[in-house]
Amino acid sequence: MKTLYRIGHELSSPARQKELLGDPRWVAAGRFEDMLKASGSVKLVAKEIQVLQINVGKVCNQTCSHCHVDAGPDRRENMSSETAADIIRFLAGSKIPTLDITGGAPEMNPNFQWIVEQARALGRNVIDRCNLTILSAPGFQHLPEFLCRNKVRIIASLPCYLEENCDRQRGDGVFEKSIRGLQRLNDLGYGDDDGILKLDLVYNPVGTSLPPNQIRLETDYRRQLSERFGIRFSQLFTITNMPISRYLDDLVRQGEYMNYMNKLIDGFNGDTTEHLMCRETLSVDWKGKLFDCDFNQMLDLPIDSLHISNCDLQQLTQRTIRTGNHCFGCTAGCGSSCQGTTVNAAE
Repeated sequence: MKTLYRIGHELSSPARQKELLGDPRWVAAGRFEDMLKASGSVKLVAKEIQVLQINVGKVCNQTCSHCHVDAGPDRRENMSSETAADIIRFLAGSKIPTLDITGGAPEMNPNFQWIVEQARALGRNVIDRCNLTILSAPGFQHLPEFLCRNKVRIIASLPCYLEENCDRQRGDGVFEKSIRGLQRLNDLGYGDDDGILKLDLVYNPVGTSLPPNQIRLETDYRRQLSERFGIRFSQLFTITNMPISRYLDDLVRQGEYMNYMNKLIDGFNGDTTEHLMCRETLSVDWKGKLFDCDFNQMLDLPIDSLHISNCDLQQLTQRTIRTGNHCFGCTAGCGSSCQGTTVNAAE
């Protein structure tokens, strides 16, 4: 199935993005909901929540071209201590096993360490989505020891094992700093075979391609990083670049939006819908508003008008998930989630 798109404006807000992704004036034929129905699913329904993913703000020490959050050093959005306390109270009143902390650079939120310590005191698993360069930034050099002491699982972005490709996506000098960060984490025991301190890497394609086979790419990463830098890690996750925010803007400027969206639609795989991360994840923005996923969050598609301070956990299970044409990014090929592919890749 081929869907044609017309491009005609720059992006500046969630409303403009939603217009481009879903308005009939721009989409000539076909919607994600239609593809979902054709695959046998009338709608997506949430299961029991396994992951509470919180976006603590858009402040970041990097400005990556593929960023769907539009994070950077000039952003000021940051979760308050009051909202952080609301999250810990919600977590304490639930049985959700995992707290997944993201940003921006989540470590730049002044409440980051308090949130980690409180969640660990509750016996929950904690994930830090780290860009690695923050580990050597002034004022943050203590982070590796802090994360190690609290047994935080690190999921770190390293979009390529080649310096040129990595820096092209994330900025000059990022690869070198990232390698140093990984070596420091290895020195603390991260990535060891015992699995106590998990260190996972994330690959995002450079340009407009879809991720390659995750298993084969992980083998390449292990060989390259081990032979060249002595680095070890736990797993590699391949994640599709989402047509949202800065990456969507970049596609429009390059005249590649039509090609990319058609690639996602042509790659739609109905088998991925059973394993989509939105079905077991609850996303919270820096203000405490609730969303089905981080991508809906960036498009301002909330779960009704719910807030983390006054929501009922029971009403969040079996909820109907809000979808749109951006969801093609999670259902193309072997699928995509915050923990890599969602269905087994054919060798």
